[in-house]
Amino acid sequence: MKRTRNLVLATAMGAALALSACGSDTGSDNGSGDDATGKIGVILPDTKSSARWESADRPALEAAFKEAGVKYSIQNAEGDSKRMATIADGMIADGVTVLAIVNLDSDSGAAIQEKAASQGVKTLDYDRLTLGGSADYYVSFDNNKVGALQGEGLKKCLGDVDANIVYVNGSPTDNNATLFSAGAHSVLDEVGTYKNVGEQAVPDWDNDQAVTIFEQLYTQAGGDVDGVYAANDGLGGSVISILEKNGQAGKVPVTGQDATVEGLQNILAGTQCMTIYKSAKAEANGLADAAIALVKGEKADTNGTTEDSTGGRDVPSILLDPIAIDKDNVGSVVEDGGVSADDLCTGKYADMCDTAGIS
Repeated sequence: MKRTRNLVLATAMGAALALSACGSDTGSDNGSGDDATGKIGVILPDTKSSARWESADRPALEAAFKEAGVKYSIQNAEGDSKRMATIADGMIADGVTVLAIVNLDSDSGAAIQEKAASQGVKTLDYDRLTLGGSADYYVSFDNNKVGALQGEGLKKCLGDVDANIVYVNGSPTDNNATLFSAGAHSVLDEVGTYKNVGEQAVPDWDNDQAVTIFEQLYTQAGGDVDGVYAANDGLGGSVISILEKNGQAGKVPVTGQDATVEGLQNILAGTQCMTIYKSAKAEANGLADAAIALVKGEKADTNGTTEDSTGGRDVPSILLDPIAIDKDNVGSVVEDGGVSADDLCTGKYADMCDTAGIS
């Protein structure tokens, strides 16, 4: 993955999309559309794999489009690739000129982009690269760096000791999960005292399946597990539930990603080692900027390219820098607006927030 070090995100701008309801449509249709004549559709992947899609990305995208004073529609595929294809068909039929998707798998995502291109619709990959796809731009974080930061975080929590590590990776159909794991391994595999005692991907980032998968890996290792690489906070929570069952929560460091309320609370409680904060506002602004450029027939400002090994091309990319979060800087996520103190500091976590200086 190639990238430059500096990225200046332009002011968030969007374009209009008035879209009729599709099934249990969770989309929005707002804004005046005075500044743009094109139409933009955004399809989010699900509500189960991570809380971020509805709690962070949706409001950030809505804020970006509202700030531009344009219409928009944001829908969620609810983890169903057929539903995502149906939503995309509806958007294309309604005259969308720009379509952004977070694919559920590369094959279905590429099919959507191929159909869109045949109708003259420009496409954007949001957060996940569609391998073999035809997106004009890719807007995301440096996902190799995400994994490397996770690896560094786990290494920091474990220290320079003999340690057995279990890897609970994200969905095998999500290219990001592959990059996260590769980044983590690039750090942890270099430590001669660390041993990989179990590794498995979790289909569709399903937290319920993750519980079963980790329990099996934990049992296979005879309970001799010193650290766990969990690809995101949802999977981390699943891991922690099994560690709690075995009296090991807080004793075995666990990683995460997305800086969700649950993940940050686990860090405050000492049951999770670290997470990764990826500003939804910054990512949404990057998407809005690229989309409006396409609507105007212009090129978006990029800061690198990302290799599509399946398609044999380098996709022009807007890549943002992720931030590692541990117990020392949990408050920075609140300060940046990633989560609210009211949501984070509830119940038993109120005193923990006070101790951490979060208010």
